[in-house]
Amino acid sequence: MADGDLHIQPGILVAADELEEQFIRASGPGGQNVNKVATAVQLRFDAANARHLPERVRARALKLAGSRATKDGQIVIEAARFRTQEQNRADARARLAELLRRAAEPPPKPRKKTKPSKGAVERRLKAKSGRGQIKKLRGKVSPE
Repeated sequence: MADGDLHIQPGILVAADELEEQFIRASGPGGQNVNKVATAVQLRFDAANARHLPERVRARALKLAGSRATKDGQIVIEAARFRTQEQNRADARARLAELLRRAAEPPPKPRKKTKPSKGAVERRLKAKSGRGQIKKLRGKVSPE
């Protein structure tokens, strides 16, 4: 396993050759340096063709990526939080790893359907009729 690999969980990893990094100019802090040096990172990961991702994780990762996923199944993460290339590179990789970790979580257990108890239904109906009686008493009194 190469040095640039991202280890997500046992059995799930992203090989370094599956990641494509492009350095671009960033906005924000940095003074005049921001106009000269490309410190922001655009990290591309082709999730649709990833070798070491199970199908369930791949589909969930693309769903969780939302607008960061392209139509052809690539996840694009832009990191420009820091002033140096290395910090932004590490930030982009950490954000991709976190996204894939969330995608690898097991699905939640299905909800068990429940019904209210007989006593609860009776209490609810009794309360409803009680409120109805109160409202009926608000009406005009008939002269008798």
